[in-house]
Amino acid sequence: MEEWVEKTGKTVDEAISIALEELEGPREYADIEVLEEGNKGLLGMFGKHEARIRARIKLDTVGKVCAFLDRIFENMGADITAMPGESSDALVLRLEGPDVGIAIGRRGEVLDALQYLASLVFNKDKHKYKRLILDSEDYRSKREETLERLAERLAEKARRNRRNVVLEPMNPYERRIIHAALQNHRYVKTYSIGEEPNRKVVIACK
Repeated sequence: MEEWVEKTGKTVDEAISIALEELEGPREYADIEVLEEGNKGLLGMFGKHEARIRARIKLDTVGKVCAFLDRIFENMGADITAMPGESSDALVLRLEGPDVGIAIGRRGEVLDALQYLASLVFNKDKHKYKRLILDSEDYRSKREETLERLAERLAEKARRNRRNVVLEPMNPYERRIIHAALQNHRYVKTYSIGEEPNRKVVIACK
């Protein structure tokens, strides 16, 4: 059950701002009840009383993840918003805003880190794990296409030279793309070597 807080201020908006700062949640996820409107009193002196409200942050699991990411972006000083969209086997969150490049980082490293943290929040207290995908400007699909082309090109190189090809270190998501792209290849097979975060895919001749 979400906890209510009661706050006062010179105006209703001020009281709401004080409550949201304590609750550490965005206004769009808040339930707010105005208990007293408040007034300035006669000549700003007599009969004056403050506005009084009570508020709580009411979120479903998806909302909690979005609010979590919103706080991260706010602390980064980045104008980015997480927008949810369900798929059949995963929760897809798309990042939008003028600063989304910051959330991607070099070769998607920041995006992967944010996805990992968001997945922990999303699956907390769940009995059954559900995959969460964090994407921005279709980075995931573009990266997947790039890696699939790379896999085919290096597979041909391995076949032609009859020598194994070792790729640069990749994260688990990228390694899975390489493995999947070549799993039914006629002339090569793939496997991984090394320890995280320097684990690499090897393309070997059959």
